[in-house]
Amino acid sequence: MNSLAIFGTILLAASCLSNPLSRETRATCTLTGSSINDLSSIKQSCKSITIQNLNVPAGQTLDLTGLKSGTTVTFSGTINFGVKEWEGPLISISGSQIAVNGASGNKIVGGGPSYWDGQGGNGGKDKPKFFRAARLDHSVIRNINIYDSPVHVFSINRCQNLTVDNVLIDDSKGDSGGGHNTDAFDVGRSSQITIKNTRVYNQDDCLAVNSGTDIYFENNYCSGGHGISIGSVGGRDDNVVRNVVVRNCEVANSDNGIRIKTVYGATGSVSDITFQDITLTNINKYGVTIRGDYTNSGSKGTATDGVPIRNLVVRNVRGTIKSGGRRVMILVKGASNWNWSGISLSGGKSASDCSGIPSGSGAQC
Repeated sequence: MNSLAIFGTILLAASCLSNPLSRETRATCTLTGSSINDLSSIKQSCKSITIQNLNVPAGQTLDLTGLKSGTTVTFSGTINFGVKEWEGPLISISGSQIAVNGASGNKIVGGGPSYWDGQGGNGGKDKPKFFRAARLDHSVIRNINIYDSPVHVFSINRCQNLTVDNVLIDDSKGDSGGGHNTDAFDVGRSSQITIKNTRVYNQDDCLAVNSGTDIYFENNYCSGGHGISIGSVGGRDDNVVRNVVVRNCEVANSDNGIRIKTVYGATGSVSDITFQDITLTNINKYGVTIRGDYTNSGSKGTATDGVPIRNLVVRNVRGTIKSGGRRVMILVKGASNWNWSGISLSGGKSASDCSGIPSGSGAQC
């Protein structure tokens, strides 16, 4: 077989040799080279899969959906993707009790510079999304290093009890190279999601929670993008965000620090949100921004109350805002039960057009 073709190395315990059923569930396979034609059979026969120094052909997905329960996938060496204008994703994973690991020194490279044109998902070249985790339950993704995503990186959708730990997303080349809409983690219709110990360098939201419950974003570093966001909420099939905790995070050199954005004229709800122990460094536009007037083409200037923001805790948020930015901006309607304390932001200026702040909340512009 050609050395660039896929191969599987099957390692069997002695007990498997006389038991065909054990053979299917205990095999170990390595995927390498430049062909993924036999990936379907590997998924059926192997519960330990190593993806090593793989070149995925242009326009094809590294399809790891439907993995056997209990499968371990390890990324090793460098994984590259051929360049083609299409919607992607480059990688797709689903299953239950799946462990996705990265070996030391792994690199998963998306070819972003070949796509970046400053327009992201709003026009220009068609750009594939990077990593779709859909219906990935009771699972973990850890220790992987992602570079140069064409557009959005992680799309987490319809997942339950998923942990993402110690992941690097490095799209820093896009700062001067036209990267746009390189969201690190987009979460929708998911519950019990923990994202921790990650480092993100990108040009859009570090986290964007569009819908879901029980989401924890802890001990993360975000640089160069749009900050940590709840929303935009509204205008989708599911428009409920509940119980999100953002804690012990740093946002640096970004347009915004922390924010909530709900869609103008839409319906839904945002409740039980906590931002605690957040450090902001060199924020360009807004340190803390809570707005109910969001549209994709820009803010309306008047909030609507169809997506009320209730039970919002903002505690111990400290840092620096650039001279042209605003420390806090709040424009909401129908908000209630807020509790803000320990807000210490220097630089920037105060906003004069805030409205809708619940009385007694401790929040101020």
